[in-house]
Amino acid sequence: MAGKEHQKTTTIDHDSPYYLHPSDFPKQLHVNDVLTDNNFVDWLQEMTNFLFAKNKIDFVDGTITKPESTAPEYKPWMRCNAMIKGWLTTAMEKNICDNMKYAATATEIWLDL
Repeated sequence: MAGKEHQKTTTIDHDSPYYLHPSDFPKQLHVNDVLTDNNFVDWLQEMTNFLFAKNKIDFVDGTITKPESTAPEYKPWMRCNAMIKGWLTTAMEKNICDNMKYAATATEIWLDL
């Protein structure tokens, strides 16, 4: 058709760790209480359960590593990493979050905690 550009559409299987649901957004709070200096064990349990439920635990534990920028998985990985970083930092009190804001990956945040 004249005047219309064709865009390549990529679909990601709902079972893929790269899948993000349309209702997901980075600043969602998915734990009952934000992380403080006194509740790490409870927070870790809740956040781990949430990440397993969202099929994203492999991004924080380092199983899925950052691909090369030329790899087809690069952009989906970057989207997931940004989303997970948002979930993690939203679930922390400000003084803890301030120490994490320059982490490049969700794995760096997870390991630092």
